[in-house]
Amino acid sequence: MKNPPEQVARFLEKKSIAVVGVSRDQNQPANVILRKLKKSGYQVFAINPNAEVVDGEKCYPDILSVPQKVGAAVIVTHPDISASIVRQCVTSGIDQVWLHRSFGQGSVSDEAIQECQKNGINCLVGGCPMMYCEPVDFGHQCMKWILKLQGKVPG
Repeated sequence: MKNPPEQVARFLEKKSIAVVGVSRDQNQPANVILRKLKKSGYQVFAINPNAEVVDGEKCYPDILSVPQKVGAAVIVTHPDISASIVRQCVTSGIDQVWLHRSFGQGSVSDEAIQECQKNGINCLVGGCPMMYCEPVDFGHQCMKWILKLQGKVPG
């Protein structure tokens, strides 16, 4: 990771990360993020209330069900439920949340951002960790550049 913005560095310094919104469809963004974080040496926790195993990882129905302390969460869900997931993060003591968004709204909601602010959570709005986990693939390099120009990525 080459000199990421401070807000991103604080998120990525956590070594255990929940990925909320993984799917039984291996090609979904949350699953790709889960695999990249695992390959980059992070302990990952797959979160999906409708699956027991995703990409070979035990799947938990929610963050509160993870049996150990989690340092951060990437939320890759419909924005209508992102605020409730942030509240789970608050209860679990997670102080780093990334609201995933490439193009469109992604997981970002005003309510989720407000919940993070109200509870002192470092909230990254837009983009995803794959834009910063080395080696960054060409597609995410381009996406980071485009989203940065649009002001839609942290840092």
